[in-house]
Amino acid sequence: MNGLKHLLRIADFRRLWIGQVVSDFGDGLTLLALLILTQRLTGSTMALAGVAIASTLPMIIFGLPAGAFVDRVDRRKVMILSDSARALVVLGFVLVRDPNLMWLLLLLAFIQSSIGTLFNPAKAALLPLVVPEDNLLAANTISQMSRVIANLAGTALVGVIAAFSEYLTIAFVIDAATFATSAFWISRVSLTDTRAKAAATAGSFMRDLGIGLSTIGHSRSLLGVLMAGAIAMLGLGAVNVLMVPLVVDVMGASEVWFGALNAMQVVGMVASGSVVAILAQRFAPTRMISAGMIGAGLAVSAIAITDAPWQLAVILLVIGILVAPVQAGVATLAQVLVGDELRGRVNSALNTVISLAMVVSQAFAGLLAAALGVSAVFIIGGALTVVGGAVSWMLFRGQAAIPERSGQTLEPVPETA
Repeated sequence: MNGLKHLLRIADFRRLWIGQVVSDFGDGLTLLALLILTQRLTGSTMALAGVAIASTLPMIIFGLPAGAFVDRVDRRKVMILSDSARALVVLGFVLVRDPNLMWLLLLLAFIQSSIGTLFNPAKAALLPLVVPEDNLLAANTISQMSRVIANLAGTALVGVIAAFSEYLTIAFVIDAATFATSAFWISRVSLTDTRAKAAATAGSFMRDLGIGLSTIGHSRSLLGVLMAGAIAMLGLGAVNVLMVPLVVDVMGASEVWFGALNAMQVVGMVASGSVVAILAQRFAPTRMISAGMIGAGLAVSAIAITDAPWQLAVILLVIGILVAPVQAGVATLAQVLVGDELRGRVNSALNTVISLAMVVSQAFAGLLAAALGVSAVFIIGGALTVVGGAVSWMLFRGQAAIPERSGQTLEPVPETA
């Protein structure tokens, strides 16, 4: 509790956090809105997979260059420009009102996600400069909990909007406003990223591209995070694509249910996240990651036997409880295992490989659902998640809770209110 109070007294953290919450609200709203709009226009699981792939593919293409870039420039400015650009892009979704314009929806989704490849590593690398290292786990926990709560609020709102709006125009307008609001709050962060100016003149940009993967390859703990995430995403990517047809087509439930279903997962994550710092005092983050993934995989497989939304809600509650320690542990390890000059690249390298696995999964989601049925895909996805957790357990075995990092980190004194 004292750690949380200390974080809230850090002015720059509060500003970053407010911007994140507002943006995450819009993200949760638009992601579901795109899937619902695609379902309405096409009724095709392949089209749903196409939307998911268009949103994920940019990380594979631009992830490593983006990570190298944000390690050489002012990360705060990158985040402001990224939010401002995305505020304009999402307004384009209001033009998609016919199946023949699905190409435009896919293009805009690709562009929006491409811009996001700069924002995400910049944010992940900036946080350790704002928050002292011994408060990073608490900071990541707060960020994860607020993200799912904001996503829930956005998802709940789009369920209501979907009941009254055929093309969900208002959802995309609201998301544009959230990006603009996020840019405003990030612009108020007072941190001057002087490290970026020095990094911009040190070494070749092309050489920087491979450093992220090389750093991961020399760290058994980071390799455990990478392998676990990649294997799990082979299963979970398909699950994300098929949640809409599971509820609407298989269960025959109303789209309004999405708000309640996400609420249950958020309740689980908040309840679990509130004790993550306590758990970290007794269990290594590596063990929390592995055990959480194995448990979550079993729960995902159990979705296959559900035939009513309330049953799915119970399972999502369990998944939420198990996922919170995993997310907080992964984010913390990725930040503390490397020096500041490498954080953007390492974060992007992790995201690129994991996103590649997700795209492969999403690409086959529609085919597997058509051939085996939606429920069978949940069984397969859960099994792969269990395998990912087991692989990470083996790679983490014998490693210290927080091994020695590589590189040198410059931590300025955080500004307080």
